[in-house]
Amino acid sequence: MADPSSSSLGLLRIAANTGLSTVQWMVNTTVQTSTRVVRGVASGEPPTKIVADLTNDLRAAAREVLGVTAPEPPARGATSAELRARGAELLERSADVHFVEDMHPAYERILGEIAPDEARILRFLFKEGPQPTVDVRTNRPLGIGSELIEAGLSMIGRQSGVRRLDRTNAYLNNLFRLGLVWFSREEVEPERYQVVEVQPEVQEAMARAGRAPKTIRRSVHLTPFGEDFCRICLPAEDHPTPR
Repeated sequence: MADPSSSSLGLLRIAANTGLSTVQWMVNTTVQTSTRVVRGVASGEPPTKIVADLTNDLRAAAREVLGVTAPEPPARGATSAELRARGAELLERSADVHFVEDMHPAYERILGEIAPDEARILRFLFKEGPQPTVDVRTNRPLGIGSELIEAGLSMIGRQSGVRRLDRTNAYLNNLFRLGLVWFSREEVEPERYQVVEVQPEVQEAMARAGRAPKTIRRSVHLTPFGEDFCRICLPAEDHPTPR
């Protein structure tokens, strides 16, 4: 059992910190709580229900005296019936010959999820077409045990004029996540890789790869979705047809 003297000291500290009105509220609440317990037991309520009700009442009363607002309940997700209704509405609109949708509804959200540097990359890809990238690997017989040293090395960041060159691959990954670009195993014109392979970061990776390093040639493209996004959302002096 708690020491009565320590309880009294605790009440005095509370009175000094929060004012006598708060202590008075505590006394009143204690009396009400005791009455609630007695009535609940007398009526045969389960102990768990009594405790749960008391907990909710005490929390609400404490928030009131402290001036704290109750937290908002978590947002409820759409039910399956609501999703079906929305899907049916979309199908109905698609059958309406008078309904014209001038842009994809996701474009507004995407503009809020890309960085300024990423917008520069998109505009560059839209105007200049697919760009060469290289992976650097160690060279092993038949490729068995070959280790990837660096992936996706390119001049895309430098040529598009991004401020953070070190984030170029992260930018491209985000644009891939949004469905605006894709990484292809196909090569572009062979001579375009020569400029990439002499860049300092590529040469450094090749040095780390050891004797006779191997480069894998790939490319980065805009998706059709990305091309349409650029055409509608990113202003440019001219909009050539991407290669």
